[in-house]
Amino acid sequence: MPEHGVARRSMSRRLAALLCLAWAGSALAAAPAGVSDGAATGMPAEPPVLLLPVQGITASDLRDTFGDGRDGGQRGHEAIDILAPTGTPVLAVDDGRIVKLFLSQPGGITVYQFDPSGRFAYYYAHLERYADGLAEGQAVRRGSVLGYVGATGNARADVPHLHFAIFRLGPEKQWWKGEPVNPFPYLGGKPP
Repeated sequence: MPEHGVARRSMSRRLAALLCLAWAGSALAAAPAGVSDGAATGMPAEPPVLLLPVQGITASDLRDTFGDGRDGGQRGHEAIDILAPTGTPVLAVDDGRIVKLFLSQPGGITVYQFDPSGRFAYYYAHLERYADGLAEGQAVRRGSVLGYVGATGNARADVPHLHFAIFRLGPEKQWWKGEPVNPFPYLGGKPP
């Protein structure tokens, strides 16, 4: 009898280990290409899968405009544009904190948000206005309303949209500076 009990426990352990491996493999397969959990450093190597930042927009509505030419091809577009009617709520794509509310010539009314790790900045531009009470230093949750789609800055008045960008921050954690990351796959976008 005791030998059968040992064999059953050993088989149960192997089955449990296989189930854990299968679960881990399916979790990694669900992430966009290049997404890593950063286990070696304790920091995410890539942004997580994010919430769509414009209420009512689905992943199938997105178009990958990252890298498209701007200013007659003089520069690349380091973001994606998400078209929506003026006044549509703009949502936080991830938990984090507001690091800068900024008005600029090109971006108009903008929000810079850091992710919880402080490794990525999310940039929301061309807003019509901020959400009531939004402030620098404020903690926000995924899905919090940050502002409303508009056409401020250098956006065409007849094409309201959210200009959404992700930047991988350097060690200085400068909200205005970082390495551009294409948001399209992290928002669930699929190539045509």
